[in-house]
Amino acid sequence: ASMFLLPKFEPEEILSLMPRATLMMGVPTFYVRLLQHEGLNRETVANIRLFISGSAPLLAETHAAFKQRTGHAILERYGMTETNMNTSNPYDGERRAGTVGFPLPGVSVRVTDPATGETLGPGKTGMIEIKGPNVFRGYWRMPEKTAAEFTKDGYFISGDLGKIDEAGYLHIVGRDKDLVISGGYNIYPKEVEGEIDRLDGVAESAVIGIAHPDFGEGVTAIVVLKPGAAMDEKAVLNALRDRLARYKQPKRVIFAEDLPRNTMGKVQKNLLRDRFKSLYMPAS
Repeated sequence: ASMFLLPKFEPEEILSLMPRATLMMGVPTFYVRLLQHEGLNRETVANIRLFISGSAPLLAETHAAFKQRTGHAILERYGMTETNMNTSNPYDGERRAGTVGFPLPGVSVRVTDPATGETLGPGKTGMIEIKGPNVFRGYWRMPEKTAAEFTKDGYFISGDLGKIDEAGYLHIVGRDKDLVISGGYNIYPKEVEGEIDRLDGVAESAVIGIAHPDFGEGVTAIVVLKPGAAMDEKAVLNALRDRLARYKQPKRVIFAEDLPRNTMGKVQKNLLRDRFKSLYMPAS
C-alpha cells in the first residue's frame, strides 16, 4: 500500500488524487470544503472504498449532503492519543450520523457523572471513560497526573463529554474544558455551533466562554462565512432567537477569516479564548 502525505488541505489537489486512492481520512472541515467544490461528484470518488472522519464531531447535515452527492456514507469514529481508537460506526451496518458508533471489541466505554462518578443511563450527558487493551499505561514520569486521569477501577477519564443512546451509539457532546457556564447554566458549545453552522452563508463556527462581569462567562461565537456570503452580527443573533433557549444564545458574534487549528485539524479554542479574553471587560 502507499499513502499521499500532503502539507495542507487543498480541495483541488485532493480531488485530483481521488482517482488514484481507495481511502480518505479527514476532519469534518475537509468534507465541508469538498462539498463546496463543484468537482466533487460520484465519478470523482468512484475508486474510493471508504471515507473516514474524526478529531471533531461531523454535522448530520454534512453527513447527509456528502452521501447524496457521492453515494458514500462517511464513517465516524472516536479515538485519542492516550487510547488509540475507542469506538467506530460499523463498516457493515447502520452508520448513524452525529454518532461515533460502538466500542471496539475488548473496549469498555461508559458515561459517568463528573461530580459523583456514578454511571449514567441512556441519553444522559456526562464524562466518557474508557477501559481496555488500547488504553496507555500512564504519562511518562508524571505519576500524579496519571493517578488523576484514571478511576479506581481502571477507567481512563477522557475529558470528553458524551452520551450513549438507547441503541448503544456513542454521541460526543464536547470537551469538558470547553463547557461554558453562564449565569449558572451549563451550555455545551457543540449544540450552539450546530445551530450556527446550519445558517445559510456560514462555513463553520466555534463557540467559547469568555469572562463576563455579570454572567461569569459570556457565550461567544466566532463565525467564518462562506465565500461571497454577507451576514452581520444582528442577522446571526436574530436567526438563533427561535432556535436556542435564551441562556444558550451568544452574547456576541465575531466574524473571522478562519479558525486556528492544530496539526490534527482540531480548533484551538484556547487561542480564541486568549484572543478575546477582554471582550466583555470594561476598558480601564
